[in-house]
Amino acid sequence: MEKIKTGDNSPTFDQRPWGNFTVLDEGDEFKVKRIEVLPNKRLSYQKHARRTEHWFVVRGIAKVTLNDREILVKTGEAIDIQLGDKHRVENPDSKELLIFIETQTGDYFGEDDIVRFEDDFGRNS
Repeated sequence: MEKIKTGDNSPTFDQRPWGNFTVLDEGDEFKVKRIEVLPNKRLSYQKHARRTEHWFVVRGIAKVTLNDREILVKTGEAIDIQLGDKHRVENPDSKELLIFIETQTGDYFGEDDIVRFEDDFGRNS
């Protein structure tokens, strides 16, 4: 059964300038999100101290910057982000939505565990 997106920035859905995410499941040591990145948009270049991430692309091609190296991750492929890795995901397509599943593991998942190095939308850590 498909979840209905309300767009009200409830704990399960959040609209961002680059797209949106829906929290699919979470527990004390994990969080799983469905992330949609709009065409030609990207998230901030960032790192985390208390969580790792696993990204599995289900639609589109993700242009991932990992520790200053660019990697293309295609539909059906995945990439792992380790503690302290500088990372960013971008949708290089001008028409198609990028969709990927992010599995976070660690002991804390709050927004204050984000250290931003670059951000297209003026957000700072």
